[in-house]
Amino acid sequence: MKRALTLTFTIALLLFLGCNEKTEKERISPVSAPFSELDTLAINDWWNRGDNPIVNLKVGRDSVVAFGIYTVSNNTLKLSAQLYPLYPEETREVRLEIQENGRWKEIQKQKINDLGWSALFRVENWDTSQDTKYRIRHGEKAHYEGLVRKDPTDKSEISMAALSCNSNKDRGMRENYVRNINHQNPDLIFFAGDQSYDHTEHTAAWLKFGLQFKETFRDRPAITIPDDHDIGQGNLWGENGKVSTSPGSPDGGYTYHPEYVKMVERCQTAHLPDPYDPTPVQQGIGVYYTNLVLGGVDFAILEDRKFKSGPEGKIPQQGPRPDHIRNPDYDPASIDLPGLKLLGERQLNFLDSWGDKNSEALKVVLSQTGFCGGAHIHGQKTNRLHADLDSNGWPQTGRKKALELIQKAGAIHIAGDQHLATVIKQGINEFGDGPWAFVVPAIVNDYYSRWWWPEDEKMGAHPNKNTTLPWTGDYHDGFNNKITMMAYVNPESPSKGSGYGLIRLNKNTKEATFECWPRYVDVTKEDAVQFEGWPMTVSIE
Repeated sequence: MKRALTLTFTIALLLFLGCNEKTEKERISPVSAPFSELDTLAINDWWNRGDNPIVNLKVGRDSVVAFGIYTVSNNTLKLSAQLYPLYPEETREVRLEIQENGRWKEIQKQKINDLGWSALFRVENWDTSQDTKYRIRHGEKAHYEGLVRKDPTDKSEISMAALSCNSNKDRGMRENYVRNINHQNPDLIFFAGDQSYDHTEHTAAWLKFGLQFKETFRDRPAITIPDDHDIGQGNLWGENGKVSTSPGSPDGGYTYHPEYVKMVERCQTAHLPDPYDPTPVQQGIGVYYTNLVLGGVDFAILEDRKFKSGPEGKIPQQGPRPDHIRNPDYDPASIDLPGLKLLGERQLNFLDSWGDKNSEALKVVLSQTGFCGGAHIHGQKTNRLHADLDSNGWPQTGRKKALELIQKAGAIHIAGDQHLATVIKQGINEFGDGPWAFVVPAIVNDYYSRWWWPEDEKMGAHPNKNTTLPWTGDYHDGFNNKITMMAYVNPESPSKGSGYGLIRLNKNTKEATFECWPRYVDVTKEDAVQFEGWPMTVSIE
């Protein structure tokens, strides 16, 4: 879609607030902008839109507070309030209350942003030693209640549920996930990206995501980071925020208006701890890479798409698409050229600094996707790719720099995006000398499945002897990176390979246990079984 058709956002508060003689059809939107094809369901005269397949936006006015999502870091609570679209005459003020001695006490008011309909509460000097009930209120009747958990410093094991890729091929609720995750009761929940697949309608899709999953993060901290589909692109090589003009954006940068991108990131990441370095990238697009310490575990949160170089025009094209390599005889060194970026210098500096600090803590790196090519077949079994430049196996020099810093920190790596669950021991210079990486499965795997399926169908050296999976061991990916495949979930597996990860971090033994649960398994039952190859316990050092 041409950039000229994208939304030019101009905020104009109504001068006629309180003019009760206006009929509903005569109301003017609080967003004055040319009608466009971005977020159309939630802007301008949104109430005049017909039914849509994503979510009902015309809720009762006692239900306009959709959900809240929060983290606590450095004794600072950051809590985002997400609302449904408001009518012009409704207040743009939202209030935060906490419960003290059985009574509700208002502690803060904030203004709602009409782009995305969210607001951020920031409360410093937060008491992390006790559980605290909170309530978000709008007007007299609308409210949403939850619990800010105390910091679980007294626990020997900290657990985190990890999910990714909430495809709109299934718009149903996620009852199985909610039941399972709440039964397992992790201390933290991580959504690695692609919470929304409705590219140009993020607000409606984000509200749908909240309806599906809010009962998993109502009472526990949550990390959400947007990936390519969230900001409206099939793939993203952010290239420091530049404008993309090529179809599919292989030239690098962002296709849609920066205010749309900023809205998505505000809704999904404003509640994260303050960024390490808040300096915006090009077009004024912000950053959110940071770290969160919870219960003695230090989580680094990366933006592995935002600074990455786009392939088009920079490397020799190896096929009909700039990002797909189908020629197995190409020279991998020919595409690892000077000047190409993966995390970028800013995030490498962050990882370096993070790795040197808080040395007593267990450390975990969270990102959107994995740092290698972990799939051979894409979309359908006839579509074998030798290498996919959307993966973080490329550029190889950038991958190596990132893995060296993760390894130096003694961290493990958790990611999503690939629609293919894997556990891989990364190789930097030699097989097995890098960090452990767990890429979790897709929430819904009906969108674009992937397979780990070596063309020669042979087991690698040093295979995993604790599984019946046929293709484990040492391999080179399509970029000649060294990887040791320990477990994978192809789409023929239960639930079509969809599900979620659970990571248990033992502070006493300094071990991580990776669990991988199929979507339709009921973990409340004694006979619940994980995917073949899981659970797996590894050392964190």
